[in-house]
Amino acid sequence: MSDTIFRNKNLVRPRKSAKDRVRRQRLHRQRLIALGVPEEKVNKMDPSAVRTMLRHPKKVAAQTGKA
Repeated sequence: MSDTIFRNKNLVRPRKSAKDRVRRQRLHRQRLIALGVPEEKVNKMDPSAVRTMLRHPKKVAAQTGKA
């Protein structure tokens, strides 16, 4: 009877957790700061803007003067 649960992977797959999301966002902010973006500016940005900037790290580093 319980075979249907294990055959349907959508019912037993791991879910994204809020803790993991917060951890990823913190790592993204740290990466931007390492690229030379001021910490005050990074703290004011929303997560989607942070991810947008991280798509092209060479451009961000060139704009901030840290190559």
